[in-house]
Amino acid sequence: MKSKILLVEDERDLGNVVKQYLEIMDFDVEWSLNGKNAYDTYAAKPENFDLLVIDVQLPGMNGFDLASKIQEHNKNTPYLFLTARGEKKDRINGLSIGADDYITKPFDIDELVLRIKNIIKRRVPGKAASISTDNTITAIDAITFGDVIFQKHLLKIKVGNKPSVALTVREAELLQYLYNHRNSILKREDILVQLWGENDYFIGRSLDVFISRLRKQLSASEKVSIDNVYSVGFIFNVKE
Repeated sequence: MKSKILLVEDERDLGNVVKQYLEIMDFDVEWSLNGKNAYDTYAAKPENFDLLVIDVQLPGMNGFDLASKIQEHNKNTPYLFLTARGEKKDRINGLSIGADDYITKPFDIDELVLRIKNIIKRRVPGKAASISTDNTITAIDAITFGDVIFQKHLLKIKVGNKPSVALTVREAELLQYLYNHRNSILKREDILVQLWGENDYFIGRSLDVFISRLRKQLSASEKVSIDNVYSVGFIFNVKE
């Protein structure tokens, strides 16, 4: 059975992204835009939720107040705070009232997923078995090239005998594109326009970061590499 998360985030764009990503990572997610609605949702069926992800800066009832009300209802419900605040006093306050963790915006979505999994494994024994901790990759929707197995829908890559690792959505999109155009010279501008709709300096810098991260993951491969083509772009080399 999937672990169910109650996400409380008033920023619609961020909330939508986090909800979709968590669902991709096989969580069942209910999303509330404010503290009152979140509390009403939780109080109606508290047994439904394994973890709450709570933004501190909510309209009306803030995240700290929401967490306190939830603890009055059930002090054993695990939750973590998600906030733009970086002040030490806020972190101490959040942890002192019983939060299992505290992550500051902007954050790496993969780090958030890892923290959620760790909390559930630690605090919800009945669901621990449903959280995958091994590195087994099934053949369903998997792409194998060289000594690499790639599952885009699960955002996972496995190289040789190394443990599988998580990718971000954009890294997975980029890897899929590189694979589709393997062993061919790819222009930077074509990658940017085809994947993300435009070619500008800032998106180009992001591409360099994604390429660097993928290279790091592929460094253990004996058959797959991403090589630079000077002043042009890249070539995704695959030896079958």
